[in-house]
Amino acid sequence: MNSPVAYAPSVEQPKPDEAETVQGLKAAFKTILDTTSKDYGHAVRSVHAKGHGIVTGTFTVLDDLPPELAQGLFAEAGEYDAVLRISTAPGDILDDSVSSGRGVALKVFGVPGERLPGAEDGEQDFIMVNAPVFGAPDPASFLKNLKLLAATTDKAEGAKKVLSATLRVVESAIEALGGKSALVTQLGGAPEVHPLGETYFSQTPYRYGDHIAKFSLRPVSAGLTEVTGDIVNVHGRPDALREDVRERIIENGGTWQFCVQLCTDLEKMPVEDPTVEWDEKLSPFIPVATLTVAAQLSWENGASQAREDVLSFSPWHGLAAHQPLGGVNRARREAYEYSAGYRADFNGCPMHQVKQLEDLDAR
Repeated sequence: MNSPVAYAPSVEQPKPDEAETVQGLKAAFKTILDTTSKDYGHAVRSVHAKGHGIVTGTFTVLDDLPPELAQGLFAEAGEYDAVLRISTAPGDILDDSVSSGRGVALKVFGVPGERLPGAEDGEQDFIMVNAPVFGAPDPASFLKNLKLLAATTDKAEGAKKVLSATLRVVESAIEALGGKSALVTQLGGAPEVHPLGETYFSQTPYRYGDHIAKFSLRPVSAGLTEVTGDIVNVHGRPDALREDVRERIIENGGTWQFCVQLCTDLEKMPVEDPTVEWDEKLSPFIPVATLTVAAQLSWENGASQAREDVLSFSPWHGLAAHQPLGGVNRARREAYEYSAGYRADFNGCPMHQVKQLEDLDAR
């Protein structure tokens, strides 16, 4: 592998209109949140609103990592409590026949080290989806996509089902020609794959101590890998993903590898454009930790919704050594804080109170 690029503040190149774009993102989030809160009488997330499972486990940093990988959270071997949330992308809670990209949010508890400003609770969050690249190259394009999603929030679900089915056909045709459309997938053309068999990617880059990296989470235990690529039967099953995730986790639990891809070439592996996939020939994803989840109940009506309310995830919850990088990540900071604050105010349930695993069900 080529030598990793050294992190320096100069790797980021903010654009002059980013503050204005952030206000636009917050306005789009408010549109989604106002609509869904009115519909449900309860505030849910402005993106990835529908959870399909929340599980607890152990995040184990591997021993004897080489110096370039022994950075930040991964500087020393150790075990940490963790919680993993599995979701899909829209900001409204839809029938699972309306397909969308899968996502996971991982929170690692009790992480020592210098914190990012405002991230004082000892947590380290990682947010990932099942595609290696983001659907927009910069904050302004991110805002355009979000406005489009906001405009479709609360529209007729029957129409969404028809559109989703059509877009899945379109995406299949694109993939048959060797391509892939992040936007078509985002708008409802994602294949109905089993969430537990997918590999998830941070898409955007992060500081990795002295270096720069992207992250991935890939299934490795047999109970997970045997459903990789499986298509879930969503016909007549509005919560099919919850049901299938629950069935597999309660029988098998699961193990994932947490991997790091170091930036080795700033031109070919840019920080500011997350639509560019970093070539694994230049720098492969290398395991630095494992996430182990024992067999458990991944979704229980009532209890799981309570966990949904107290949990908040953001790329900016964590160590200074893993500072989010690039325009999309910079834009996420205020927008995600706004979304979490809206939920807290509307539901009367303060965020950031989960500082350890024991707090998750303490209400």
